[in-house]
Amino acid sequence: MRPVILYRDDVDWRQESSIASKYFKCINSRSLVESGDLVIARFSALPFYNELELDVNTVGAELINTHEQHRYIADLGNWYYDLCDYTPQTWNDVSIIPDNGPFILKGETNSKKFYWKTHMFAADKKAAIQVQTNLLQDSLLQYQKIYVRKYIKLEELDEGLQGLPITREYRFFIYKKSILSGGFYWSSHYDDLCEKGMVLNPDEVPRDFLNTIIDKIQNTELCFPPPNYYVIDVAKTDRGDWIMIELNDGQMSGLSENNPEVLYISLKNNIVVD
Repeated sequence: MRPVILYRDDVDWRQESSIASKYFKCINSRSLVESGDLVIARFSALPFYNELELDVNTVGAELINTHEQHRYIADLGNWYYDLCDYTPQTWNDVSIIPDNGPFILKGETNSKKFYWKTHMFAADKKAAIQVQTNLLQDSLLQYQKIYVRKYIKLEELDEGLQGLPITREYRFFIYKKSILSGGFYWSSHYDDLCEKGMVLNPDEVPRDFLNTIIDKIQNTELCFPPPNYYVIDVAKTDRGDWIMIELNDGQMSGLSENNPEVLYISLKNNIVVD
């Protein structure tokens, strides 16, 4: 199949468009999708993923992730059962969490981490109930399931707005079983941290750890066939261990500090091999 990128022309896309167009045909309307295309919906799959999939399939093309594959990646409640040994303990109902925290709360796909003190972090159950109330009043999250996660203290490198911990965290783009690229998660703090002499290299994340997570995803019984294009976010705890923070659809995930040249040539080469 011919890989094409169906993009939404926003700020994120403009930062990578010149690189992506070197390796892929890029289009900005689903009416330009042709039979035999493999469509990478860059920043354009949501909010009407089902509708997009129907339109793409009707002309004899395919999305890189089906809607079912997208839902497995995007909803914490789906992938958690496969990866619970590698990620913080999670509850899908605030009423059943322990009284003592701390916790963080997020939607099935999105968080409000930049409102850390009021919309994410909770010291105990009482605070978690208030944070959930705050989240359900947000237009982005009011229709998402809210999950409560055990707060694991990570290695902190800096502090952002509202006390948001800036941690040693990395984002990896994956195609099937291949790691395409990796980069420091917190792009807005990257330059400042480097100026302070901090070394922020995704190669420090053990490949055995990443490959174990990838194998779990590729052998899931909850989604068949397993997802094709996704990101894995991992972080280092203050004790020196590595944990998985979350998964996201590669089509909708920002680069963080991933090099777009490396990402797009790797993605093209892996799709061609398939």
